[in-house]
This record gives sequence, structure tokens and C-alpha cells, in this order.
Amino acid sequence: MKIINVLNIFFFTLLSAGFCEKPHDEAYKLKMDEALLIFYSELPHSIIVHYTSDYCYKCLYQPLATVENGQRNVSVVLSTIFTLTLRISPVDGNSSLCSLSHKFEEAGHYSLRMRQSDLLNDVTCSFSVDKSPHNTYLPLLVAFLILALTAVIWASLPFVLRCRCTQRLKNLICCRGSQNSMDMEEATDDPCMDKSKSKSSRLKSLDTFRGFSLTVMVFVNYGGGGYWFFEHAPWNGLTVADLVMPWFVFIIGTSVVLALSSMHRKGVTRFQLLRKITWRTIVLMLIGFCFINYSPRDGLLSWSWLRIPGVLQRLGFTYFVLALMQTFSPHREIPLREHHWWNPIQDVVLYWPEWLFIMLLETMWLCVTFLMPVPNCPTGYLGAGGIGDDGLYTNCTGGAAAYVDRWLLGDKIYWHPSCKVLYHTTQPFDPEGVLGTINSIVMGFFGMQAGKILLFYRNLNGSILTRFIIWALILGISAAILSKCTRDEGFIPVNKNLWSLSFVICMGCMAFVLLGVMYFVVDIKEWWGGQPFIYPGMNSIFVYVGHSLLGFYFPFSWEMCVQDSHWEKLFQNLWGTALWVCVAYLLYRKKFFLKI
Repeated sequence: MKIINVLNIFFFTLLSAGFCEKPHDEAYKLKMDEALLIFYSELPHSIIVHYTSDYCYKCLYQPLATVENGQRNVSVVLSTIFTLTLRISPVDGNSSLCSLSHKFEEAGHYSLRMRQSDLLNDVTCSFSVDKSPHNTYLPLLVAFLILALTAVIWASLPFVLRCRCTQRLKNLICCRGSQNSMDMEEATDDPCMDKSKSKSSRLKSLDTFRGFSLTVMVFVNYGGGGYWFFEHAPWNGLTVADLVMPWFVFIIGTSVVLALSSMHRKGVTRFQLLRKITWRTIVLMLIGFCFINYSPRDGLLSWSWLRIPGVLQRLGFTYFVLALMQTFSPHREIPLREHHWWNPIQDVVLYWPEWLFIMLLETMWLCVTFLMPVPNCPTGYLGAGGIGDDGLYTNCTGGAAAYVDRWLLGDKIYWHPSCKVLYHTTQPFDPEGVLGTINSIVMGFFGMQAGKILLFYRNLNGSILTRFIIWALILGISAAILSKCTRDEGFIPVNKNLWSLSFVICMGCMAFVLLGVMYFVVDIKEWWGGQPFIYPGMNSIFVYVGHSLLGFYFPFSWEMCVQDSHWEKLFQNLWGTALWVCVAYLLYRKKFFLKI
């Protein structure tokens, strides 16, 4: 996913030396996610300050600032995204004089004073807050309350209108008599009145889930308000941005089963299906290859910097494999129920060739990932390289996954991975690379399983929800075992960059839960019609391509005036996302749906 990296995760700048003890705010114009730290040294020798991040796994300490002998103070700008550990030591020695671990906060001014005791020659480090920081999460809280209030008003509006219409009807009955009352009862075309509608066969919950995923994707692609948890995780772990693409792949799998089964019932031949599947795959991959991997601001498309992998390329190829599996399945039509011991798991047993194919794919991923030798790297390495893992594997970013991509694609891959800033990596790594596509197919297969459950147990809502819960439990427990419920210490860490097995299983668990909840609320109970997410969900290609091409232009974005907090950035990103939801709603009203 192409996401603008607005987080300078560890941007440390040595501003100056020898400032007065109380710096003026004008001299230190801090930006978003930055804080000021001043080192005051009363030691008789020079010192050097190193830093590392608690989020960076086994990372080497990096130099931050040097306070020379006789220098009164040195000021540095720190990132406030993750907790930092500072270590102060003499310039000419390796011993640590003192250390400090602290989560600095936005716009805060801090001081660290180092003194030497007269009697014991021990160094004392005292930390203080000179200026209180901003509440970084206040803009997010205000935005959440406004959106929640808007949702409540939107949900209660039909009830308010219904009450008004009911009151108007009562007044007309009283004033105009029984004859007019009968006329009013016949006038059932009033839009405020309840009227029976034929229930659509389209699965609204699936469109809602797709639209919800797409809306979150647009928001995080536009910057997510500048918050780190709306960006991709630097390496291992999960953030909000890491959730949306696997959910989208899951939805593709579900849609493939429902759509191709419907087309088969309508008499569409296998040749026609193959032609449609191939055409759609080619179009998706060409759109991703020619339009999404670059911005119009980059100028003409150039082969010298072109990136071959991409989001739509992966989605298109995943769709192609899943659709072929469904097309050549021995049970394209749901068979009649017969009395067998395996009836409770018939949606699994009857499709054993597909399961066999998926297990072979996953075995191949495991073998290549953990057994393939990579030059100058340990076999089975899953780390970020760079300064991580004590700096032992600097050029091993991504292990076998990166090696396969470089071997097949050369340098036509992503040169700015999410680990580049935090881990100081120098090697390219593509999160949409070749090896990760295998697990993308596995993720889509989980979605296919959800689609088969919906078909096998149609009109048996209890059975559908029960199986969704069972699948969520199986996948969730498996992910917990593989990751050991930790970020970095598991057998296979949860990692979106690698699309690791634990990541795919964890995302499958969440997708089953979300689809089950939306199916219950939207399709079974009909408590919610899916608005507003259902609108972009029914025009997903248009919204995705449109927001990728036009996101840098007004009115979707503009040059910000306020750079020192999240307020304007969050408003801009929410505004751009809301505009695309409105565009999707207008297209829905015009009955325009971009299909491939």
C-alpha cells in the first residue's frame, strides 16, 4: 500500500550549542511529534549521548549529541512517537555514566542536568520538564466524539421523521374526518411512512465490510492525522494501517465464491468465466502497474524507477488464483445434503482439493522462508536488518523474501520500506513482494471459506454465525501460539511486511469476527443499513484509484498552515476521506458503479 511516510520516527537534529539556560520559544519552532531536550553538563570532561528506541528490536545505540568540555548546554530535537532510552558516557570511554528511559511528548521542553559529586565522584543525572507538552490525543478524541454524535443523529433521524409523520396523520384524522382518514391510509407512497420492500438478495454486510475497509484505507493513505498507529508498523507488530489490505483480500475471497456460484446458476459456461476472470486480472494489474505506483506529480512514467509489485497487482493476482480454484472446483454447485458423518464440516470436506492446494502453497512458503540459504545472512532470518539484532545482519532486511524479490525483479521494488527510518536499513524491501503473495492467497482462501459457509447454510443464520465464531477461535488461538502473544519473540512474529503466517491467521480471525458482526447487525437484524460505508463498498475500484491519483490535490488536501500539532492534519485527512464517501454516495444515487 502506498502510504505517505509523515512520521520521522527518529529524526534527531543537533540544533545548537551554548544557548542560554532558558531558550526562547521563537528559536525552537517544534513540529508535530517533536520535543526539545537540553543537556546541561557540569562535568570536567566531554560526554556523548546515545539513544535507542524501545520499539526497535535489539537495536544498537546511535549517537545523539556530544557535549564538549566547557560547553554549557546542547539542545536536540527528539521524536515523541516511541519511548526512548538515552545513555550518557564519556567520549573517551565505554562506561555508562547514567541512563534514562522516557516517553517524550509533543511540544514538551525537557532538561537533563549532569553533575559530579564532590565526595564520591559519582555522576548524578536529574531530569526535569521545563514546558508542559501538548495532549497529542485530544484532536483524536474530539474527532471521535463528533463522528459518534453524527452517527447517533443519523441513526435517530428516521425515527424522528416517522414520529412527525405519525403526528401529522393524527392531526389530519381529527380535522378532516373518517373519509379523509381513509384517503390517507391509501396514500402509502409517503416517503416518511413505513412500506414493505422486497428484500434484496445482495449481501449488504459484505458491501459494508468492503466499504469500511476501503474508508479506513483512504484515511491511513492520506496520513491518518499524523498518528503513528495509523501508519504501517516499522517491522513486527500491528497498527490500524496493517489491517485493511488483508481484510480486503478476505472480502475478495468471499465475493469470488458468491459471484461465481451465482453466475454458474445462471448458466455461464466455464470458458466465459475464464475469459472474464482473465480480463479483470489484466485490467487490475495494469491499473496498479501504470497508475497507482506513482503520483502525477512524479511526471512521466519512467522504467528507471518503476516499481513492479504493488497493491492492485497483488490483489489482481490473488483474485485470479482464487477465481481459478472456484471455477475448477468439483462442487461449483452446492450439493444436496445427505446423511454423512462429515455433514457438520461438509463445507470443508467437499472441497478437499482446494485445501490440498493451499497446504502445498503454505508448505512452499515455509520451506523457502526458513530453509532457503541467503548469502551472508542466517537461514530463516525474519528480521529487519539494519541496526536491529545487535547490528549483526545489516543487509539482511526481510531475509528470503527480499532475496527472492531481488533475484526475480532486480531493483524494480520498493526502496522506502516502513523499517527504513527506525532500523536505518539500506536495502530495498517490497511489502507486496513475490513470497508474500503466497500468504495473500491463503488469506483470500479464508474469505472463500466464509463464502462457502454463507452458501451451504443459507437461511440458517445460527449455523452461519456459529461457524464464523469457530473459525475465528481456531485462527485466533493459532496466531497466539505462533506469535507467543508477543511482538518480537514468537516462533513466527506477526509481520505485515512479510505477510507472515501468524499475520495472515490473525487477520483471518479478525475478518471472521467483523463479517459475522456486520452480518448479524445488517442482514439478520437489519438494525443498520450499512451507511455510509456501503456506498464506497459498492464502488471500491473507483474510490481506490481516485483517491490514489487525486489525493495530493485540492480539495482533498492542501498545504498545511499549522505544523506543530495534529489538529489540521487530522482534519485534512478526515475531510479528504469524507469527500470520497460523498462521491461514492452521489455515484450510488446516480446508479453508477465502476465494474471491470
